[in-house]
Amino acid sequence: MRLSKFFMPVLRDDPKEAEIVSHRLMLRCGMIRQETGGIYSWLPLGFRVLTKIMDIVREEQARAGGLEMLMPTIQPASLWRESGRYDDYGKEMLRITDRRDNELLYGPTNEEMITSIVKSSVQSYKDLPLNLYHIQWKFRDEIRPRFGVMRGREFLMKDGYSFDLTEEAGREAYNRMFVSYLRTFAAMGLKAIPMRAETGPIGGNESHEFLILAETGESGVFFDKAFLEKDWSGVDIDYDDAGAVAGVVKEFTSLYAATEDIHDPAAFEREVPEDRRVSGRGIEVGQIFFFGTKYSKPMGCAVQGPDGKEVYLQSGSYGIGVSRLVAGIIEASHDEAGIIWPQPVAPFDLGLINLRQGDAATDGACEKLYEELSNAGLDVLYDDRSDRAGEKFTRMDLIGLPWQVVIGPRGVKSGMAEVKNRATGEKTDVPFDTLTGLMLDKCTEVYA
Repeated sequence: MRLSKFFMPVLRDDPKEAEIVSHRLMLRCGMIRQETGGIYSWLPLGFRVLTKIMDIVREEQARAGGLEMLMPTIQPASLWRESGRYDDYGKEMLRITDRRDNELLYGPTNEEMITSIVKSSVQSYKDLPLNLYHIQWKFRDEIRPRFGVMRGREFLMKDGYSFDLTEEAGREAYNRMFVSYLRTFAAMGLKAIPMRAETGPIGGNESHEFLILAETGESGVFFDKAFLEKDWSGVDIDYDDAGAVAGVVKEFTSLYAATEDIHDPAAFEREVPEDRRVSGRGIEVGQIFFFGTKYSKPMGCAVQGPDGKEVYLQSGSYGIGVSRLVAGIIEASHDEAGIIWPQPVAPFDLGLINLRQGDAATDGACEKLYEELSNAGLDVLYDDRSDRAGEKFTRMDLIGLPWQVVIGPRGVKSGMAEVKNRATGEKTDVPFDTLTGLMLDKCTEVYA
C-alpha cells in the first residue's frame, strides 16, 4: 500500500479528550474517529488491526472445534424474559420498541439467543457436542464511556457457546476453551494471565478472566512470577485428548493469580514465595464461563439422552474483546514515540521509507524493493510522500510497524538499506539483494 493512496488522517498534537495512551495514540494515528460518546468509526489503519486479531481468533477456534456463525445485533426481549435476565440486566441494556410495538434490545451478549437456536434445532444427544461462536458488535450503555475503545458503548466481541450432554463433557469443553485462549493470545504476541473471576451478570459457578499486564490497566492483579517465565508459545495440544487439555489447565490454575476483587493476601503469602510475588495492573481481554443449566433449564433446552430420558444441556460461554484488544495491546506495548505492534497483529508487516522522493535513483530502488517485498507476500506500507525525512520517521514510529526499511541516495550508491527494529531501535545495514529474504524471515516468525 502506497501511503499517498492510503487514508490515514494523522494528528500532529495529542487530542485533549484522550485520557489514556491507547485512546491518544489511536486518535493520533487515524485508527478511529469518535461519532458520539463511546461509539467510534474504525478507519482503515485500525480496521486492519481488527482484521488481524479476528483472523487469529478464527484460526484457533477452528482448531479447537468451534463453528462460526452470525447472530443479529437486535434481539427480541421475550428471549431475555424467558431466561429471567431482562429485568436483572439494568440500564446498560439498550431497550427498543419497533413500529409494531414489539419489544427489542441491542444485544450485550447472546446466551439467550444461542440457547433458543439450539433448542429449536437439536433434539438428540447424537447431535452433541456443539461449540458455536460469532464475532459481532455489542452494545452496553455505559454510564460513563471513557478511555476510547477500552470502555466504549459499542464494541466488537467474539462470543462462543458450548452445549454438552453431561456436566463432565461441559467442563471438558470449558477446558478446551481455556487452552485455546492461552494459544490465541500467545499467537498475538501476548501473555494473557488466566485469573479466577466473579461470574457477574452472565452467571454460573466457574469463570476465568484473561488479563494482559499494563500500567494503565483497570484491575489490580497479584500473581506468581512463574507465569512470566513460562514459554507460552509451547502450549501445543491435541484438543481431542481431554486428559492432556485438563493437564494444561491444571498447570496454569495451580499457580496463584487473582484480581484485586477476589485477592486473598493471606493465601498469596502462603502459596507464593516472597521473591516470586508480583503485583501490578492488568487489562481484561477475555473471559470464559461455565454455567451448566442456567439458561437451558428455564428456556427448555433439552434433548433425549441415551436412556430415553430428557436431559437439560450443560453450557458455557467464552468471550474475547476484539476491539478492546486493540487498545489493550497499545497500552501494553508503546513508548514515547508511539505504538509498538507485535508482529502478528501489526496493520502492515513493515514500512518502506523513501528519503528522497523525486530522486530518480532512489525512487527506482524503492519501487523495485516495494514490488519484491509485496510479491514475497509481505504487507508493505510504502511512504512515497514528499515530506521531510524527519516527518517520515516520526510518522512511522508513531504508527508502530514492527520493521522500517529506509532507502536514501547514500544507500542506493552502496546498495544497502537501513533496517530498523521498532521495538528495540536497533538499526542494521542490509544489502538490497538479501533484504527480501531477511524481511520474510523476520515478519513470519511463529509466535504459537
